[in-house]
Amino acid sequence: MLWKYRGIRIRPRHKNIIMITGVLIFVPVFLISMFFFWKDHFIHLDIVKTVKHFEWNVPLIITSFLCSVLIASVSVVLAYFLLFDVYKKMLHRQKIARMIFSNKFYEKENVKTRKIFSKETDTREKITYFPKIYYRVIDNYIYIRIAMDMNRFQNRFLDLGKDLENGLFCDLVGKEIEEGFVCFKLLYDVEKNRISIDDAVAENGVLPLMKHISWKFDKLPHMLISGGTGGGKTYFMLTIIKACVQLGADVNILDPKNADLADLEEVLPKKVYSRKNGILMCLRKSVDGMMTRMDEMKKMPNYKTGENYAYLGLKPVFIFFDEYVAFMDLLDMKERNDALSYMKQLVMLGRQAGYFLVLGAQRPDAKYLADGIRDQFSFRVSLGLMSDTGYGMMFGDCDKAFVNKKIEGRGYADMGTGTVLEFYSPFVPRGYDFMSSIKESLAGFKGSAATSVASGSEKRPDASGEGVSEAND
Repeated sequence: MLWKYRGIRIRPRHKNIIMITGVLIFVPVFLISMFFFWKDHFIHLDIVKTVKHFEWNVPLIITSFLCSVLIASVSVVLAYFLLFDVYKKMLHRQKIARMIFSNKFYEKENVKTRKIFSKETDTREKITYFPKIYYRVIDNYIYIRIAMDMNRFQNRFLDLGKDLENGLFCDLVGKEIEEGFVCFKLLYDVEKNRISIDDAVAENGVLPLMKHISWKFDKLPHMLISGGTGGGKTYFMLTIIKACVQLGADVNILDPKNADLADLEEVLPKKVYSRKNGILMCLRKSVDGMMTRMDEMKKMPNYKTGENYAYLGLKPVFIFFDEYVAFMDLLDMKERNDALSYMKQLVMLGRQAGYFLVLGAQRPDAKYLADGIRDQFSFRVSLGLMSDTGYGMMFGDCDKAFVNKKIEGRGYADMGTGTVLEFYSPFVPRGYDFMSSIKESLAGFKGSAATSVASGSEKRPDASGEGVSEAND
């Protein structure tokens, strides 16, 4: 291909493109408005008489000027609101142009020019090199391509991802080296990619959480959720629980504070644990069930090395553990060591057998996630306002500039790629009844399972061991 459209090239004039565009809207509207105020005078204008008997029509001058300024200003404001998306794109180009000037990513030299109507010469600066940077928006993604033309700024261009991400308030989701260019891919207006709770439906080992973010639990088997009070952590966990119940998974809920998640005992009897002994028993039974399933999987006639539980027709098992750190603080040394041992086995061996842990905590303290346990939580989500220390515990060392916004359900996520993205949990309408929704999902799955049995297409029973759902001690 001889030519490829890469977007709008950033030019030196773009450093003031917002002001220039505003002037281009304001001036024509102002002149047109002034014309309508003075058109009657222009029609009957007699230049000779006007010069000899010139009189200032002060009221008309003041009225026409003020009204024209008002009308032109309103036009600029209307253009801002009606063409806000266009404005945002121009603002992006202006920021990139100003970044080039502030970092001196250009070359200039002094040239001599002749003054107008004079033989004298003057000296002015002329830009001799300005980088080829292209800006393009496709499907809510911004593509910024910078030419790799062997200039002295080339190495610095390769490291502009963080500056572009922070300066444009977008999420850097990719960086590719094309022929002659480095391309930065940023997600534009992340909140538009937010989905409804009704769209968070798990299928084939994938649970969509935003339009561009999904939890592929068959590959990233465990999720770590952190967030302070009011950040939306509980609603987010309830959303995942609903999706897992709708999937037909075996769901176990551990809520040591006996709070919102514990209320699900009404619709998930013998699956909710809030007391210390019951929680420890559930963890132990889960490990035993996982080990039993792994042994039985190898005895199945269609067992194949490298394939997981889904290939053998087994249902997944999800363990939701809220306020994990608070629970560990309640245990004595022996109980804590037992709990850590159970947790370690689940996160290390759970993927193949289909045992998935969803852990919630206000801060993922390394004290209770030691021995590599935290590293096994490949999918991580933080919600609400957090401190720099909290983000460090959650995501480790990264180049992300974390910005706290008071939006319920907003935070950051790492999909196991090491790239931290801005995140909005599935939108839950005001007054949404999780109890009724989960009950309907549970009833719907049981109805479809009964139909499957009646038609003779029942799958092999789950080897997870129903013993996990014993009475809460």
